[in-house]
Amino acid sequence: MWETSARLLKLLSLLQAHRDWSGADLADRLGVTTRTVRRDVERLRGLGYPVHALRGTPGYRLGAGAALPPLLLDDDEAVAVAVGLRTAASSSVAGIEDTASRALTKLEQVLPARLRHRVNALHTATVRAGVAPGPQVSADVLVVLADACRRHERLRLDYTGPRGGTSRRTVEPHGVVHFGRHWYLVAFDPDRDDWRTFRVDRLDPRPPAGPRFTPRDLPHGDAATYLAHQLSARTWPCRAAVLLHEAADAVADRVWPGMGVVEAVDGRSSLLHLGAETPADLVWMITSVRTDFTVVSGPAELTDALRRQAERCLAAIGGR
Repeated sequence: MWETSARLLKLLSLLQAHRDWSGADLADRLGVTTRTVRRDVERLRGLGYPVHALRGTPGYRLGAGAALPPLLLDDDEAVAVAVGLRTAASSSVAGIEDTASRALTKLEQVLPARLRHRVNALHTATVRAGVAPGPQVSADVLVVLADACRRHERLRLDYTGPRGGTSRRTVEPHGVVHFGRHWYLVAFDPDRDDWRTFRVDRLDPRPPAGPRFTPRDLPHGDAATYLAHQLSARTWPCRAAVLLHEAADAVADRVWPGMGVVEAVDGRSSLLHLGAETPADLVWMITSVRTDFTVVSGPAELTDALRRQAERCLAAIGGR
């Protein structure tokens, strides 16, 4: 009986780790016959696990049931889930903190001592610093937005702009992006015949969802890249474009999210679009990329700000 129970646990672990299995592969992994695999699958079904037979080939797939079954996690998976739950407990999603804490408590109660030590050591040794908390958003609102995106259904919402004032909008939602300290909805606004981004903490969905729509091609390929373009250039009072004298792949890791967007020009150069509050801010952002550059466009004050920075640097080393 002990051998059978251990084999059932191993079979369940295999089914949870991989989507489709042939009966022969499972038999080989478990060191049994395919007939024994069939009997063990029936035992799992009797315990409530929805193990489905694959069509066209003798094989199995673990499906989704009406209730969440016990999950079998290896050591690294268990640690990853525990760390993720600790992070979620202090996230920007309102209402999820208590749920994440309860789930973490349940997990830590069954963790082996060696894993509990690893998780606790990471928790006690880690300090969050330099990250200002962003506005919280409702988990229920995120689910409504994500579901409308998935179903391609128009969404009515009330939106409060950055200067106050609320407007009623009907949009075609395409993606939800967590960018920096904020959550954003990327959607097409038929009334304005253009794409728009909405801060999730400023919107209030008005169910039910509207009719289905045909998804459009997002500018720049995907929601995250489109949002990066919007945040790095169009929303700032000072905008600029500079030609970097290095390839896009070489400088990509020096451009942080929200700072700017890099476009490839050729194998030796790339174009950086960026925005900031002041020309002086543009200067330190551009120079932080640590490569030669040529200003393509920007405010007239950018030239003066670059010259003052150059003079300041030369003065620091005695004008040499």
